[in-house]
Amino acid sequence: MEQTAYRLTDIAARFGGRVLGDAEVSQVATLDSAQAGHITFLASAKYRAQLAATRAGAVILGESDADATSLPRIVCAQPYLYFARVSAFLNPPAQAVAGIHPSAVIAADAQIDPTAHIGPHVTIAAGAQIGARSIIMAGCSIGEHTVIGEDALLYPRVVVYHGCLLGKRLIAHSGVVIGADGFGMAPDAGRWLKIPQIGRVQIGDDVEIGANTTIDRGALDDTVIEDGVKLDNQIQVAHNVRIGAHTAIAGCVGIAGSTSIGKHCRIGGSAGILGHLHIADNVEISSFTLIGKSINEPGSYTGIYPFSKSEEWRRNAVHLRRLDGLAQKVKMLQQEIEVLRGENK
Repeated sequence: MEQTAYRLTDIAARFGGRVLGDAEVSQVATLDSAQAGHITFLASAKYRAQLAATRAGAVILGESDADATSLPRIVCAQPYLYFARVSAFLNPPAQAVAGIHPSAVIAADAQIDPTAHIGPHVTIAAGAQIGARSIIMAGCSIGEHTVIGEDALLYPRVVVYHGCLLGKRLIAHSGVVIGADGFGMAPDAGRWLKIPQIGRVQIGDDVEIGANTTIDRGALDDTVIEDGVKLDNQIQVAHNVRIGAHTAIAGCVGIAGSTSIGKHCRIGGSAGILGHLHIADNVEISSFTLIGKSINEPGSYTGIYPFSKSEEWRRNAVHLRRLDGLAQKVKMLQQEIEVLRGENK
């Protein structure tokens, strides 16, 4: 599909920034892969060598790098953010045609806004509501009395169980499951008794959920995902979890039940957070870190054991197993030293 070209002055008129030189661009690209007609960006000085070799038609960069190239360029305060805005401008989402595909199965009392798009083989259960301009792609299943807000985008085969409340401008990628039962079991004479999960999932506005991520419904109260949260692929959010506004969580993170995560947090891939904990606002958790107790102060937290050659790692692991014993011996030696000092006075 042929894309519209824009002059740098047109882009700067929309997003701001200072234009040096001018060019027409129609697509974004990396410094390495860009060609004429592409606009790229430089957000770190360590990539200046790639800037010198780029074939891009134009570059977005910061004031400190304004003279690092003679290419046409837009100079701005935050090059990466500016690039993101330009990329969204040059790559707008495809517009779906309003209407309901003949193969969709829609309950008689479901409420679907006339501007919504309902794709092939979608099922929408009794009492569900689909907001204006929302796009529900092929094979999605929407449960009873679920409400989906305006301008939502559900990619193929998203499943939303009954009673969930999903906000405006939600993006849910393929394989997402919202509102499945939480893992609630009570021991009963050597067996497990399932506890009914009667809460819901509530999702705020402007949330994005990556492919195959699962968000369990609450056991009694609701599981809550606040406005602006961004969830990567293959994340598990257990029952009664609350994730604060504008928190971003990378892939394969597991969050156990009834944990509360604050606003504006950043959680790295494959981190694990145990249940019934509280994470403060503005906390950053490194990838593969296991959080086993609450974090009450903002800051960056890391619990990664550095990798090394296998033989060296095994030797260090032996010492780690003996740390408690070594600590006890050090404590005893300190006590003996104090006794000797007392005798020598």
